[in-house]
Amino acid sequence: MALSDRLVAAWYAPELTPLTAALLPLSLLFRAATALRRWAYRTGFLRSTRPPVPVVVVGGIVVGGAGKTPLVRALGAALAQKGWRPGIVSRGYGGSNVDPRAVVPDDDPAVVGDEPLLFAADALPVWIGRDRVAVARALLAAHPDRDIILADDGLQHYALQRDFEIAVIDEARGFGNGAVLPAGPLREPRSRLESVDALARLVSGDAPSRVHDETGRQTTMTHEPLPWRNLARADAVADPGVWRAGVIHAVAGIGNPARFFDLVRRLGLAPVCHPFPDHHRYAPADLDFPDAVAILMTEKDAVKCAAFADARCWCLPIRALIDPALIARLERTIRGRQAA
Repeated sequence: MALSDRLVAAWYAPELTPLTAALLPLSLLFRAATALRRWAYRTGFLRSTRPPVPVVVVGGIVVGGAGKTPLVRALGAALAQKGWRPGIVSRGYGGSNVDPRAVVPDDDPAVVGDEPLLFAADALPVWIGRDRVAVARALLAAHPDRDIILADDGLQHYALQRDFEIAVIDEARGFGNGAVLPAGPLREPRSRLESVDALARLVSGDAPSRVHDETGRQTTMTHEPLPWRNLARADAVADPGVWRAGVIHAVAGIGNPARFFDLVRRLGLAPVCHPFPDHHRYAPADLDFPDAVAILMTEKDAVKCAAFADARCWCLPIRALIDPALIARLERTIRGRQAA
């Protein structure tokens, strides 16, 4: 087992392990540095910038996937339906790009990253770059009609001032051992969640419904699977009955591959599972499964495999179903601050 895999397993072990115990002193230093950095931005010691339009930040305090990307896409669609004109800014993790630039659907994922390509597929302006403030400025300069910015995975990027913060929590995975990096999976202590404007808890589709507060601060969301899409033939129609008669392989290079594999199993399939690191750059050898009747993957994987995929390759698009109370709270907060 690779060291990174051992570390993640230790983070989510029921008790402190020798590895995480040895890392606790470094966690104390990381926690202190994180607190100092946040204090520096709050007090103005480090400069932060407010764009001329409202900024909604979607992020989390746990390393790895928690459902942030589908939530950003759902927020973009919901806000557009309400008459807003959103634009999306992102770091472009997994890509080589550094300076601000636009993303279009046929861009190279090795340059722009995988998640920005999913955003670009929704026909909203998407800009990426290391400096979120510069990226927001560039987006607004290119698209002066935009009246709200969605910042993907930006909770810890305090240089970009924000009007509304949404923290995403994966209920199935939780907070691990509750320690901050590197002894645990937390980017910031759990107390950070007390200051966000809203919490969106990702629950599985068959989980019992949960009561949320009427203000919309505590809500749940689920992932709805959409029809399978073939990577090589746009007109192909999936036939899971045929797949079940042979060997199915599933690959996932996302923050939490187990979530995708569990979803596939809930759809009645029994794949051979192949987890990869988040933002993994696929090569043809990664899909070399001669016995496969079907090779299944996420949309995020598909944008990096499309160039060499064959007709056995299928991706499962998902849609985040969010509580309307979250959108109502977001609009109420933003309009209240605009009027102040």
